[in-house]
Amino acid sequence: MKVAIVDDHQLFRKSLAHLLNSFDEIEVVLQANNGREFLSSIDDYDIDLVLLDIQMPEMDGFQTCRILKDKYPNIYVLIISQLTTKESIHKVMELGAHGFFTKNSDPVQLHNAIISIKENGYYFGNELGSVIREVMLWEKKRNDEQVEDAFEIDENCLTAREIEIIKLVSNGKSSKEISEILNINVRTVETHRKHIMEKTNSKNFIGVVVFALKYQLIALEEI
Repeated sequence: MKVAIVDDHQLFRKSLAHLLNSFDEIEVVLQANNGREFLSSIDDYDIDLVLLDIQMPEMDGFQTCRILKDKYPNIYVLIISQLTTKESIHKVMELGAHGFFTKNSDPVQLHNAIISIKENGYYFGNELGSVIREVMLWEKKRNDEQVEDAFEIDENCLTAREIEIIKLVSNGKSSKEISEILNINVRTVETHRKHIMEKTNSKNFIGVVVFALKYQLIALEEI
């Protein structure tokens, strides 16, 4: 998997690159100090995934993620940052990042996160589930209003099987694990995931989980 690292702290960036290059299935092909520097070089490399910091000079992670999702939608984005405020994570999820990872996490967990994104298109670890719970509670309190009624039952509504898959994903299950639990083909799980994202108009599966929470299709206690 071809990886780019965008972070303005040189020591951290180089140390992270050294760690990732020690894994057989990962190769760091580009390092950049900020989003502007990264985007100016992106067309010269074949990149699958970018590890993106939020707080950077010239062009921060929010701006960079927005441009990536618009111009390079096939590149996965894993936010890796020390900034973990509810407002920041909420904004990251809205922009369509495929996962969030804090800099003080275990290196082995980072490896698992990258492999999860490669195989499933998202990283949904316990850490992110906890952050999403906090974000949803914060948003509900901020708006000081009741969550909208669940959408009406029509041809666009999620099926019971699709809601079951959302619950399993939100608990960190991979497509292979879901196929074994539900006794269905992995390709069938992938088809369900695609339909779920289309129905919820989500950029990634993190957005799907937020949607399901907002419309009370799953409970905060279930993630």
